[in-house]
Amino acid sequence: MSRNAIRLAAGIAVLSIAAGSAFAANPKVGGAAMYENKNIVENAVNSKDHTTLVAAVKAAGLVETLEGKGPFTVFAPTNEAFAALPKGTVDNLLKPENKAQLTKVLTCHVVAADAMSKTIEKMIKDDKGTHDVKTVGGCILKAKESMGKITLTDETGGVAHVTIADVKQSNGVIHVIDKVLLPKM
Repeated sequence: MSRNAIRLAAGIAVLSIAAGSAFAANPKVGGAAMYENKNIVENAVNSKDHTTLVAAVKAAGLVETLEGKGPFTVFAPTNEAFAALPKGTVDNLLKPENKAQLTKVLTCHVVAADAMSKTIEKMIKDDKGTHDVKTVGGCILKAKESMGKITLTDETGGVAHVTIADVKQSNGVIHVIDKVLLPKM
């Protein structure tokens, strides 16, 4: 083999490793790979842990918005988080006559920015331990850091923990959370 062929093979190997490393940087969510070149909805529909969230987004008519350019930061509650709500809450919210209330709840999980966890942590530190996060739905979430994990306190005092951070999307970022954030109603 010539030196040029060896260099070419080595270069291809290095690029393959780098590409694999870049791909591996995005965590799996709900057992599914999350692709940086897909939007929030395209990725969320593949997560087995977010079927309730996806159904709610569809019922609220927010699919087109979350497929849009963004950037968005979505704090995405798991199915378990929705199941922890009082019995009948999700079924009630999914009724067509409750679309406005469902939309309010969902948009209180969305920020009109691309906020990776390091950015949120810096804002918390700069604000001396608590940073107010204004959502698209008009809610104010209180972001804090506890033992290296970000927590969000909603307007009713409920606390959600970010369980999977920094899931990059083509139009923003998803942070998986363990509680549904509720607006003051």
